[in-house]
Amino acid sequence: MRTVKSAESDPISGALAADRLGAPSVVYFVLSAAAPLTVVAGVVTTAYAITGITGLPVAFLVVGIVLAVFAVGYVAMARHMANAGAFYTYVTRGLGRPAGIAAAWVALIAYNALQVGLYGAFGAATTPLIERWAGVTPPWWVVSLIAWALVAVLGVMRVDVNGRLLAVLLTAEVAVILLFDLADLINPAPSGFSMETLSPGALFEPGVGALLVIATLGFVGFESSVVFSEESREPRRTVPLATYSAVAIIAGLYALSSWAMTVATGPAAIVATAQRDQADTIFVLAAQHLGGTVVDIARVLFATSVFAAMISFHNTTARYFFALGRERVLPAVFGRTRARSGAPKAGSIAQSVFGLVVIAVYALLGLDPLVQLFFYGGSFGGFGVLLLIFVTSIAIIVFFLREPSGETVARRLVAPVPAAIALAVMVWLALDNFGTLLGVPEGDPLAWILPAVYGVAVVVGLLWAITLRSRQPAVYSQVGMGAKAATTRDLT
Repeated sequence: MRTVKSAESDPISGALAADRLGAPSVVYFVLSAAAPLTVVAGVVTTAYAITGITGLPVAFLVVGIVLAVFAVGYVAMARHMANAGAFYTYVTRGLGRPAGIAAAWVALIAYNALQVGLYGAFGAATTPLIERWAGVTPPWWVVSLIAWALVAVLGVMRVDVNGRLLAVLLTAEVAVILLFDLADLINPAPSGFSMETLSPGALFEPGVGALLVIATLGFVGFESSVVFSEESREPRRTVPLATYSAVAIIAGLYALSSWAMTVATGPAAIVATAQRDQADTIFVLAAQHLGGTVVDIARVLFATSVFAAMISFHNTTARYFFALGRERVLPAVFGRTRARSGAPKAGSIAQSVFGLVVIAVYALLGLDPLVQLFFYGGSFGGFGVLLLIFVTSIAIIVFFLREPSGETVARRLVAPVPAAIALAVMVWLALDNFGTLLGVPEGDPLAWILPAVYGVAVVVGLLWAITLRSRQPAVYSQVGMGAKAATTRDLT
């Protein structure tokens, strides 16, 4: 019998550091992934400009309600399995190991796309600031490489160190958003203090599908509370509190901000304003009432918002690598952590290497960092997360039908079933409007090539599951077991 070495006695360990994160720290990770200032400045104005529909404020509230209902079953399942694999684990336990492994490949692709896409946004947002203040114009990729190096170092440090940094960055950007909202609301357009865009009737217009999908993309990251469950203090309490808090804060903040813009411009003028000023819309409006200094600070916080999101998605992606390595779905090296920090070392390094390769390729090919890296990567990754949420909603229902686990009928069925139906509609709308999301002409092959990547990932995942079942049955039998899988191997 082989004994399990402690994390403190071995420079490389096989367990994440427990009891490092309280509910506030998990909320900071979740909200940083949601990147509030990035969404308000970029996603909200893009939605107005592309769709021409003014019902975005109420769309955020509707999507928030759907995800809150989904979260009922999601956190109920979390009470019975703390696992850094989150979606992968839930789909495995609900729909079986082949489906779970397929979901794992989708998750790795989606979260990596979201993370590396942010390097494009950071480079594009920071370069003009350097040019203005230092009088030099570095290539975007030089700026992105500096951010990449910082994220790579932070990725192998203690998770609570990352949490404290995110707390500072997130608090500052939310404060600026609320200041901008206040300035918009106390300086309404000549049309007056209008509530029109908060009316449910604002959603009943052609093209509302794209609007709902864009609103859904604004919530990407809320689901990551479960990813940090193994490192949380009292996960049965922390995960539900962090999840519900994140959904409520995101829905309220985005609805408020997108509505405040329409008050400042007038509902009839918001589309034309967004089409003219694009991501500068909130800064242009703020400059009229708050002055240039505040706007300059906000532009810096826009860059730090992107940086905070990079840290959060890097940590999430690294933990997916770890969960799969620990169960030998990926090579065992990915299931190792640094004893000093408890961070998933190999997973973090792998994510950093991928980010470096992407930055280098985009720089060498001269591709647009904002549109072709950030916007395409965000839309592609966000759609992958939406697919995972939908499949997980089905897995939750099946799991609790088979194992009620002492949960109430409301948590097992009453909430999960309508959530799954609503999410199915959102997935269909996302596919039907994917070209609109990307802003490409009708018939552009990119509108079907990117979603098709996930179809290929599912097929590869299923084939790998079949391979494991036939060639490594002992490994296959432990898929979805998390820390229990590692313990079982170590004690045999």
